Parts: sequence; structure tokens; C-alpha cells
Amino acid sequence: MLDRRTRVSGLIHEARQDLAYRPRIRYGRRLPRQVFPAVVLLLVAALATGVVVVTQLPERSPETVAMRRPVARQTVQSGVATAEPTHTPPQPVAALTSIHRPHLFVVAAKPLRSAVVAKVAQVAGVRAVERADAAEVGMDGKRVQTLGVNPSTFRAYTPKPTARSDRLWRNVSAGEIAVSFVLGNDGGMPLGKSVTTAGRSLRVGAYATMGMGAIDAVVSRQTARALGIPENNALVVSAPKVDSAKLRRTLLRILPRGSQIATINPVLSAPQRTTWAASAFMTAPQIKVALTAAASKLGRPYVWGAEGPDTFDCSGLVQWAYAQAGIKVPRVTHQQFVSGPQIPLSQAQPGDLLFWRHDPTNPTYVSHVAIYWGNGKMLQAPRTGDVVKISPVGTRNFAGVVRISPAIAARVR
Repeated sequence: MLDRRTRVSGLIHEARQDLAYRPRIRYGRRLPRQVFPAVVLLLVAALATGVVVVTQLPERSPETVAMRRPVARQTVQSGVATAEPTHTPPQPVAALTSIHRPHLFVVAAKPLRSAVVAKVAQVAGVRAVERADAAEVGMDGKRVQTLGVNPSTFRAYTPKPTARSDRLWRNVSAGEIAVSFVLGNDGGMPLGKSVTTAGRSLRVGAYATMGMGAIDAVVSRQTARALGIPENNALVVSAPKVDSAKLRRTLLRILPRGSQIATINPVLSAPQRTTWAASAFMTAPQIKVALTAAASKLGRPYVWGAEGPDTFDCSGLVQWAYAQAGIKVPRVTHQQFVSGPQIPLSQAQPGDLLFWRHDPTNPTYVSHVAIYWGNGKMLQAPRTGDVVKISPVGTRNFAGVVRISPAIAARVR
């Protein structure tokens, strides 16, 4: 029997805990079907720490795809991996002059008019606003949350290692794609590879996490136009001195109906919570069911983006196993990291979640999760080429332990 009576005190970092209590972001109305030059747009959901309406761009048949270029030599600059340019020379990109920490990410059902963007920029406390184009794009059979951006200005809203890499943004400006370290490393998109999307071939020019939830790929706005990604349907908002929940409510009154807003790096005013009742956590029977479910998948292969029942990635395995116990946890690793209080590793119990920061392009980003099995062991879906297995707990790049609170986990979107 697992003892859940221990009081947990001083275990929560304020930002991570309060994020879990933000208002649920609801689905907007369906987007009208529109025809773009190369694709048909469909409604899908899911982005970052919020449920955000984006657009899915189905892959085209490969018959019009250009010949793939050979894999290019890799260069590492300030922790960001980039590929040497091949045929297309890098385009000029403005130098980085400042960094704006992003706090809210907006996706609208249609392009946002300049007047609306201006109103958002004039809200008290908003320091900077950046336009972008957002869609879920099919790439080599994978569904990839993609942004079309202006490399010269968008770089200021990314983590420092990403923002400071001139080569990365020149590659994006030259028509290449920058993918997250996880997608590149575990999703089969190595540097220099050409991926197929919307009847075109895009070369992976860099690995770089953008620090915006589930965004796994960035292209230039010119490339986004060629792919049929809707224009100006997204905003990144920096407001470092305003409570993010209050600002979100204000912006929803300004933005068109159906707009969705996800919190990226919340600014919080709520007091820190220091004690937890045992009833806030999973029961012993629920933990047993989740662990049994996870163990039933031992030997199943790791596949990036897979959610079961036959293949899994790390967070997909967690979500599936806990769902078998009736516990609703979010899909993405960094969302699962805010699904309950953090506790010391020395106090970890079976069923707690263990997290790591393995992403060299953004050392603060939580990129891997495993389920604590007990006795120094964990159950995990490790990486591409491996299978679901039980292994010793490793502490290299360790981020922390989270004890799942069903009520909190159900509210993280």
C-alpha cells in the first residue's frame, strides 16, 4: 500500500504551480474552409500550454517533390546546432538588439487586422507584440506545429541560445526549416535532411527549441506563404509586469471571436501554495492501475509523437497509462511538469513523474519524462531506436519530480 499521507511543504515553484490553475482555454468555432494555392485547410487542436485552434495542412503526394540534397555538415554555435548552407546562400537578417520574454501566444480563426494588433499593443503592460503565421503541417507523415515568422524580429522572442544564433536565422531566411531538438533527434529529421510537405522539399537547417510549448518547427513567412499557411493569424505577446491570467481576459475582449490564447511564461500574482492534503493526489488503486498499464507496454517501440496503444513517445506513454486509471493528464512533457507539486527525488514514490532537461538548444526546457517505478527504477519510453523499458533513474540533466494531482492535471491545457 502506498502512503499518501505525507505532507508536502515548500515543494512548489510559484510559476509552475500557478500555471496549472489558469482558466481552461476552450475550443473556438470551426474555421471556414478556405482554399489556398497548394492545400486545403482543416480545423485541428492542441498547442503548447493551452488548447489553441490552429490549421492543419495535409501533406501532398510526393510526385512534385524536388530531389533531396545530401546531408550537410553540422555546425554548433552557442549551443544551437545548424547545418551549413548548400545551394541557397544565407539571406541578410537583422542583428539581435534585445530579447522579449514571451508570455502569451494567440491564434485566431482568421488573419488579425492591423487595427486589432494595434489595440493589443496598446493594452497597459504589453511591452512588445510579434505577428506570426500558425498551422499544423504534415511533414514526412508527422503532424508538426509550425510557425511562419520574420527571422529578423521573431528571434527576439526565443530563448537566448536560439535568439543569438545568426546562422540559424540566416538559414531560416534562406528558405530552410528550423526544428526542435526533440523533433530532430527523436523524430527522424536530422540536420541537412530534406522533408516533404505541401508538395515541396524543405531542408532542415537548424535544431532550436523556440520555448513556445509544442511549436516544433519555424520557417520564414515567405516559405509559409508557399506552404499555404494562413497569414497573420498568430501573435506573440510580451508583458513582463502584468498578471498573465488578467491580461488574457483583457485580450479576449479585444480579439475576434474564436481566438485562442495560451500561456507561455506566466506572470503570476497568486500566493505560493505550501501544503497539500492527501486527497489532492491519486489513490493507491489508481496508481496501481497506471503502473500496471505502463508495464503492459514494455518492449513496445518508441516513436516520436506516438500516443499508443502500440507505439509511444515519452509523454504519450505517461498520458496513456494514467488514462487507464481514469486520470486525465496533458499530452506534452512540459505540461505534465506543471500537473502537481514538485517534490525531492528522495521522497519519490511509485507513480510520481520524473523529468529531465536534455535539450542543448534550450537548457531550461523540460524535454523528457519517465514514471517512477520504485527502488531507484523508472519506466520510460526513452528515444528513437529504443523500446519502453524499466531502467535505473539517471540524474544527469535532471529537472525534478512531480506528484500528479488529478484536479490540477485535468486543468492544464
